[in-house]
Amino acid sequence: MSHLPTPGAVIYAKNLSKLSGFYEQVLRPTATHANDDYTIFELPHFQLVIHAIPPQIANTFEILVPPQLRSDTAIKLMLSVASISKARDVAAKLGGRIDAENYEWEFQHYRICDGYDPEGNVIQLREHLSR
Repeated sequence: MSHLPTPGAVIYAKNLSKLSGFYEQVLRPTATHANDDYTIFELPHFQLVIHAIPPQIANTFEILVPPQLRSDTAIKLMLSVASISKARDVAAKLGGRIDAENYEWEFQHYRICDGYDPEGNVIQLREHLSR
């Protein structure tokens, strides 16, 4: 048994409630803790933390609708979902987007598709292919 903490990632949010709601509904994780500063989601072998950007910083910029993509970052989260198709529908209703079906590809037993959350963070969703 390892005493190492669960690996994870932090996403900083201008709108904590909106971004937490997006990931909660798209990924269906277990929320283990939430307050005015952050939400912690537990996924199998991964912890996702949505952390509020301090107001003095958050007030210096706006999130456009649709959001400007933050695609010039060196990191893209790969997140598992049961169904990319269902996640696509949910994401669209919550201000994000998962690319159309014709942009999906298969690799190492997964169907994969890119998209973004309501604040423009680029993400990749992976659905296990049952064969």
